[in-house]
Amino acid sequence: MGNIVAIVGRPNVGKSTFFNRLIESREAIVDPTSGTTRDRHYGKAEWCGHHFSVIDTGGYVTGSDDVFEAEIGKQVKLAIDEADSILFLVDTQHGITGMDQAVANMLRKAKKPVMLVANKVDTGDKAVYAAEFYKFGLGEVYCISAASGAGTGELLDDLVKTFTKPTEEVVEDLPKIAIVGKPNVGKSSLVNTLLGKEENIVTPIAGTTRDPVNTKFNAFGFDVVLLDTAGIRKKSKVDEDIEFFSVLRSVRSIEASDVCLMLIDARDGIQHQDQHIFSMIEKNGKGVVIVVNKWDLVEKDTMTSKAYEEEVRKQLSPFKDVPIVFTSVLEKQRIHKAMELAIEVYHNRAQRISTSKLNDIMLPIVEHLPPPMEKQRSIRIKYVTQLPGTVPAFAFFANYPQYIHDSYARFLENKLREHFNFTGVPIRVFFRKK
Repeated sequence: MGNIVAIVGRPNVGKSTFFNRLIESREAIVDPTSGTTRDRHYGKAEWCGHHFSVIDTGGYVTGSDDVFEAEIGKQVKLAIDEADSILFLVDTQHGITGMDQAVANMLRKAKKPVMLVANKVDTGDKAVYAAEFYKFGLGEVYCISAASGAGTGELLDDLVKTFTKPTEEVVEDLPKIAIVGKPNVGKSSLVNTLLGKEENIVTPIAGTTRDPVNTKFNAFGFDVVLLDTAGIRKKSKVDEDIEFFSVLRSVRSIEASDVCLMLIDARDGIQHQDQHIFSMIEKNGKGVVIVVNKWDLVEKDTMTSKAYEEEVRKQLSPFKDVPIVFTSVLEKQRIHKAMELAIEVYHNRAQRISTSKLNDIMLPIVEHLPPPMEKQRSIRIKYVTQLPGTVPAFAFFANYPQYIHDSYARFLENKLREHFNFTGVPIRVFFRKK
């Protein structure tokens, strides 16, 4: 996993503006479909070939401007726990406030690189106001304007020098399997059972789990890298900010993986948070296997596995061509089956279909059922090919690609699934001008 940079500071100092400048976008990278705004405060940034993740900690602290110092304190503590480097943002227009002082006191004790960033210095004469922040004893004060971007280059040059982890993606050619799901579904127990370890990989002290734990797993004929997203330690009280970081960890594991084993609790079924994780997997184009864990705890007379499976697929639609396996990690039931399915999905995702084979199968289907006419024009698809890339994607070349509806794209996707094995793999369908 790469380097993580957290932006901390009291409300209204420009954290979100600065965050958007770093990730070069007006909105966050993570899709906000679920309505959980806190997911928007995680993004990817790049500076001179160095790739890193950025967290805007202001994204999940609720309350008005006078957010309690305790709340800010919690936020800073989480940033210190989770991040590799910290950017402490202050506002030159308002000078030092009590809350800035409180944040500075916490950061002085951090065993992480901290850079003090004075924001809202949009003209040279305002730099003089930044001098008072040297009082914090946090070293150099970097003067920037998050709104215009002034001064950010020099700051980023020095920021990337603090990185200790590799900033180039190190690509190992083993299948990378992420174990994801909401808290308490049995993710870490699954990893421990697979590895045959009794001791828990997750440190039981709240706030101590760092990056997803990456473990090479070479046994029972499997040779893969397992990414464990660790989940949440505090079972009694999942507060917003802790949950924010668990979502963040899941996102990072999903991004790094080829296939996700998505665990759900058999007693709960698919819930809102599960759907959200599933949609993140799909949007990232990763393979997926649904693992219904704790199946031993479900009353079998009320629900057969077949009926349960149908219900799960209904909740996941429209992408429901996914393998589902019922396990009990504690009873060690069918966990190797889950791994076998993950490997199958890995191969499904990697397959390349020759252009001639694609055209032989898909063109007769299209001729038999062409896209509906639009504006008195008949739409003809003449040719199809698989595009290069890790996510299976297909381009259909047509005379009027702009008039083809999403419903027809879904029809073609279903036909591709009927003729080729893409179980567990999101596929993309594009229309291009021939």
